[in-house]
Parts: sequence; C-alpha cells; structure tokens
Amino acid sequence: PRYRLWKRRQMGLKLKLPKIHFIFPRLVFTSFILFILSSSIFFYLYILKHLPNPHELITRPKVLTTKIYARDGSLLYKIYRNQNRTLITLAKLPPHLINATIAAEDKNFWKHPGFSAQGIIRAFKTNISDDALSQGGSTITQQLVKNALLSSEKTFTRKLKEVILAIEVELMFNKHEILQMYLNEIPYGGVAYGVEEASQSYFGKSAKDLNIAEAALLSGLPVAPTKYSPFGANPSWAVYRQRQVLKSMLDAQYISLHEYNEALKAKIVLNPPKY
Repeated sequence: PRYRLWKRRQMGLKLKLPKIHFIFPRLVFTSFILFILSSSIFFYLYILKHLPNPHELITRPKVLTTKIYARDGSLLYKIYRNQNRTLITLAKLPPHLINATIAAEDKNFWKHPGFSAQGIIRAFKTNISDDALSQGGSTITQQLVKNALLSSEKTFTRKLKEVILAIEVELMFNKHEILQMYLNEIPYGGVAYGVEEASQSYFGKSAKDLNIAEAALLSGLPVAPTKYSPFGANPSWAVYRQRQVLKSMLDAQYISLHEYNEALKAKIVLNPPKY
C-alpha cells in the first residue's frame, strides 16, 4: 500500500480524502431536526394532549349557591357547599369596582394578549416560588384559567399550560366577557367565591352598591385572601392593601385626587362574619 501511495503521488494523482468541512454542517443540521422533532413530540404529549378546552369556561356546570326566599321576597337561607357563589353581570357593577380590580390585579389587562412577558420573567427569576406567583406574575386571564380549568400546583408545566390557555381564551372571548367570568370565578377568602358573594360576605350588600373605598378593599383580596382579610389575624393588612389599590387607581387616573383622599378617610363598615 505504501508503494502504491508513493506511485500515485509520483504520477500526480490526488488522493480523494473525506471532506470533513462538508460532513460537519450536515451533522449539525440533522441534530437540529431531530431536536425539533423530539421537542415537538414532548410538547404535544405533556402539554397539548390533555389541555382543557377554553370553551368549558361557559359550558361547564357552575357551582352556585341555592337561595330560599320568603313570599315577600326576603332571603331566608343560602345553601352551598365549599363555594358560596352568585353570578352577576359586568353591566351591573360600578365602574370603580371594575377599575379597582384592574388596578389591583392587572394594570395592562385591556392591552395584553392574555399573558404578561414581564410577569412571567419575574416569576421565573424566583424559580416559581409561592411568593413570586402571588405578586402579579399572572394576568387576570391567566388567573381565570388557573382557577376554572387548571390546578393550583406551581410547576413549569402548569405555568406553560396556563399561558397557552390564556392566549386561546383571549382569542375566543372579548375582554369584557373575560373580566365578567373572572369576577364571578375568583375566590375572595373563605367560602366567598365571585365578587357578588364576597361583597355580601364582607359588607352585607350587593357589589353594585359598593363605594370606592369598599371596592378597593374587596379588589385587594384575591392576591392573598387569608393575609389581607379584614377578618384575619392582622386586620391592619387589609387597610394596607386597600391603600395600595387606591394608590394604583390614582396613578392610573381611574379616580381623582379628591376621590382618593375621600376614600382614604371613608369609614369601612364590615358585615360581622357568620361562623
């Protein structure tokens, strides 16, 4: 073999050696295609395959409170289990309650496509900790999806499902429909679910009759109902949270400076809790 190699060189023949610079790009391209295919299969099997249908938000059976009235129309009893909920339409709610909810939970609600990139980044920076997810990492749409269609577990997979469903919900429903579903779904502490029963529980009146101060206190509860409950271990936290919401409403120009100051001075009369 060495003689033949020498002979070919003597005759000026070029040896055909493998061209490594052509093989390497092909290997990279093939590896990339395999990675995309395997990632797509994983994404489908673990994320998309068992994803709930957003249409279930309006088709699923709702847990509602049964009410028994006297002949004169007065309420005698409420019958419920775990969730005390009465539906109310967005049209019946005062604008300051709607604005307080947006200021407290999702200031860019009218603009975003269902998720907040900044909120997600903020949540992942702290490794999806309990504290991170309770500080505004989720939009109103994401919170609706989490409470109505998903579990409350704090995992990467659940968070990814939440974002995907939130985008689908935004494509399927308009903002007013989403906000109405949210206000009727979200827990406000204890067995009070939805803004109407929450208003009845804390103030003894319908949500449509709440003033700005009361609306701000109520809208501040969903982020941490136990912590900020006026009936909780530290009622002062409820006042602290209410003032946060009022300040956010002022900054967003939902209320004037005069309304802000009047709300700060307003006396909150709570409905005694029933045990």
